[in-house]
Amino acid sequence: MSPFLFGLLALLASAALQAADSVRYCDYPVYPPVSWSDGKQPRGLAPTVVRELFGRLGYRVEMVVLGNWQRCLLDAAEGRVDVVLAYASEQRARSMRFSQVPVLREEVAVFANRQHPLQFDQLDDLARYRGGLLFGESYGPAFDRFVAQHQNIEWVSDSGQNFGKLIRGRIDFVVQERRTGQLFVEHLAGAQDIVALPPALSVDYLRVAVSRHSPLSERMGDIDAQLQKMADAGELERWLHESEVTYRDMVKQP
Repeated sequence: MSPFLFGLLALLASAALQAADSVRYCDYPVYPPVSWSDGKQPRGLAPTVVRELFGRLGYRVEMVVLGNWQRCLLDAAEGRVDVVLAYASEQRARSMRFSQVPVLREEVAVFANRQHPLQFDQLDDLARYRGGLLFGESYGPAFDRFVAQHQNIEWVSDSGQNFGKLIRGRIDFVVQERRTGQLFVEHLAGAQDIVALPPALSVDYLRVAVSRHSPLSERMGDIDAQLQKMADAGELERWLHESEVTYRDMVKQP
C-alpha cells in the first residue's frame, strides 16, 4: 500500500471515529429551569444532563439551537440531530427511542388571568376558551386529541408571546409546565394576575429521546444505566435546584 493511500485511509478512519464520538443535541432554550439561554448558550438542567450523561459514555456533545421546538423534534425524527429531551408519545416513538429512566417529573398546569377568570376542573372545560401553546408541544394523547377536535389553540414560538397575550386578555389560558410557568411569570412585567390553576392538567416525565436514525439508539441500555446512577446519586435533583437558583439570579441582574 502506498504511503499516500495509507495516510488517506488513516485520515478517513480518524474522521469516522471523531464523528462517532460526537453527539448532536438539539435544544430550544425557553423552559427554565430545564433549559434557557444566557444570551450565548443553553443553560439549565437539560443541557447539564446531556453533557454529563454522554460525556460519561465517552461522547463529545455538540449543542444545536433552533428557532422553535417543532424544528428540534423534526430534526431528531429525521436524524439530523441525535438527541433531544422530550415527553414520550406514540407519534414521537415512531422516530425516537425514549429512556426508561426519566430525567424529571413534570406537572402540567393551566395558567389563567385573575382579571378574566375561567372555570377549569377537567380538560373538557377548556373547550369554551382560547388557549396558547408553543409549536411542537404535546401534553399527552388526550390533550392532543382535544386540541385537534376543538381547534381553540393559538400557536407561537416564544413563551413571552403566550404570556403577553394572556396578560392583555387576547387568550384565556396558557398550558405550561407548572414549574417553568411559575418561574417565568415571577419577573414578567404585568404578570401579577397570572396564576397556575390548582388542578394538574396532566403529569408527565421528561426523558432522553434518541433518533432511531442515530447509532446511539443501540445504546439505550447504557443510557438508562447511567441515568439511573445519576438519579441514585441525587445528581438530577441537585442540578435542578442549581438551575432554579442560577435562573433566578440571572433574571434579577440589571
